[in-house]
Amino acid sequence: MLNAIYRLVAPRRFEVEFTDIDLRSGNVIVRPTHLSICNADQRYYQGKRADDILKQKLPMALLHEGIGEIVFDPEREFQPGERVVMIPNTPVEISQAQTPSDDLDDGVIAENYRTDSKFRASGFDGFMQDVVDIRRDRLVRLPEGIDPCVAAFTEIVTVSVHALRRFDCVAHRRRDAVGIWGDGNLGYITALLFRTMFPSSKLYVFGMNRDKLSDFTFADDTFSVTDIPPDIRLDHGFECVGGEGAPKAINQIIDAISPEGTISILGVSENPVPINTRLMLEKGLRMFGSSRSGRDDFLRTIELYESNPELLEYLKNIVSAEFEIRTIDDMRLAFEADIHKDFGKTILLWK
Repeated sequence: MLNAIYRLVAPRRFEVEFTDIDLRSGNVIVRPTHLSICNADQRYYQGKRADDILKQKLPMALLHEGIGEIVFDPEREFQPGERVVMIPNTPVEISQAQTPSDDLDDGVIAENYRTDSKFRASGFDGFMQDVVDIRRDRLVRLPEGIDPCVAAFTEIVTVSVHALRRFDCVAHRRRDAVGIWGDGNLGYITALLFRTMFPSSKLYVFGMNRDKLSDFTFADDTFSVTDIPPDIRLDHGFECVGGEGAPKAINQIIDAISPEGTISILGVSENPVPINTRLMLEKGLRMFGSSRSGRDDFLRTIELYESNPELLEYLKNIVSAEFEIRTIDDMRLAFEADIHKDFGKTILLWK
């Protein structure tokens, strides 16, 4: 089967390459329908990664957030036209285990932290293809009635779900007041999921932009990071800032958090981050990082979609733009527009 893959070959330059798909491999063929641009995709598109990284990764098809429709399944587990969420994380080494879940978990290290795992639009081609040749364990059925533009960025929602599930295992049981630093997409999604999964806790959000903070209507209160009340005390904190703002955010959490609290790091920073280790030691704090997600996180996210329909209504608020994609010029137009957005997710209607 002939397939067209739209690869980034250099910053701001896409080219199409035709490849052949073996329909006898046992994999499922999915036609992407709705895709979402992530900040990581933008770093490649704009050439903001180091030259050696770009040389190693490119050419590569971008985008790791998306849904699609089944085209062909040789085992007929999935039916043509059935809508699915595609999982970008792909463990490579398949063990002799009898069930897929055993293949994905070695009993200690989750699939998204395994060194043999590849990640679409990072280690190999993402979803910018006419059709995607994908393992069946990398697909999760999407229930009827879910807005496809929201479902398109399910992957970033699963990242927050993953971090919150880990938080639930690591943090002590006192969770009266929790703070989340970050007023961007990741902060909004993590705060919304925290409110859904831990409804009895007080939720405070800290950010730079008052207009963005006004969207956090589900939080108990919001604060500017330049005007944090000196007497505020939190049991735990989440850092969803990343980049140059990460040092300030982490150190503000260390200042505001109570002894033996837990700090969850989600923001991606290209450079090392200096933190106040003296106060961290003095308070006996725990700090852990979370990255990406696995199949179990996707399944849990779909459950949350189904049991909390209001969650989907809030997530609609961060769909900032939709672009129909029929040509390579459309792809460039969507990526360029995404650079200049203030907030939200850019959705590609993959035609």
